[in-house]
Amino acid sequence: MKLRSKVDSVLSKTLIVIMSVMVLNVLWQVFTRYVVGDPSSFTDELARFLMIWSGVLGAAYVSGQNMHVSIDLIPSRSSEKNRILLKKIVNILIIAFALFALLIGGSRLVYISHILGQHSAALQIPLAPVYAVLPLSGLLIIYYKISDLKS
Repeated sequence: MKLRSKVDSVLSKTLIVIMSVMVLNVLWQVFTRYVVGDPSSFTDELARFLMIWSGVLGAAYVSGQNMHVSIDLIPSRSSEKNRILLKKIVNILIIAFALFALLIGGSRLVYISHILGQHSAALQIPLAPVYAVLPLSGLLIIYYKISDLKS
């Protein structure tokens, strides 16, 4: 559990930094648009990339805190034994989704973007690092759910 609390801490601080940069970025966009009269060209794209990172990493963090949205109609009406079994089944399904969709699918997206040399329109940065949040989040979710299965 010591490693898990360190992962939680790093992930929460990373999300705080991402959100702070996003707020500053949007404030700069509003300032340049309405005060200066010449909107900044990169802020829209940067806000989009930061939103992707905060959303996907935030999903991993929430998954690790077991605070994700769930419907508890069946578990609440089940016995303790069935509740534990259902929780294990749900964790295994989450692991499968994170493995196939986020880790494998996200890794393929990163690889294809890297091979094709795709760059963003305004910032002219490679898109592979932007998409790298998908496999990273997949790894984090898998780690959290395996940790939950062990406990």
